[in-house]
Amino acid sequence: MAEMPHKIELDACPHCSVNRPNLTLHMKCETRGYAGQNPRNWAGYACTNCGGVVMVSARPGANSIDEMYPTPTQPDLEIPAIARDYLGQAMRSLHAPSGAVMLAASAVDSMLKAKGYKKGSLNDRIDAAAKDHLITEEMSKWAHQVRLEANEQRHADEAVSLPSDQDAARCLDFASALGKFLFTFPSRVEKGLKESAKAS
Repeated sequence: MAEMPHKIELDACPHCSVNRPNLTLHMKCETRGYAGQNPRNWAGYACTNCGGVVMVSARPGANSIDEMYPTPTQPDLEIPAIARDYLGQAMRSLHAPSGAVMLAASAVDSMLKAKGYKKGSLNDRIDAAAKDHLITEEMSKWAHQVRLEANEQRHADEAVSLPSDQDAARCLDFASALGKFLFTFPSRVEKGLKESAKAS
């Protein structure tokens, strides 16, 4: 079996999102298909911060990784640049929940601005987007929850406890879903329609 490196370098752990994680080799094996085809070398690297394992594979003799599980998350390219940057920072900040919550709210705010809702506060933008049916009533309620949680952190509200990892993940889930709803899916539908029109 070919040697796998003792460590791999990633910008962030795909489990806990800690920046530049220390991922050390913990296990390795070689696999093949039933007829001996598709040989691959596998290695598992454990994050010393959260204990999560990242599995990678490479072809025998290759100098690069072919597969990685779980794959590091990245914001969709269809999301406008500023909102995408906020969202990416939120994804990489889940190990710091207060920061992740505020960054997720900034991503939401930037997405609404990219859709033309620039007047007033984030509260006003969410209400206007719901009134115009850009987002559903349920989405506006979730957006307001994210907005309020971010406000509590920005103002260091002493009556409110710090957010948990789960709180931050929930805010990030909404910001990611909103990006897909407003930008990713419409862009892919448009692309699909153009490709199907060319094929017909």
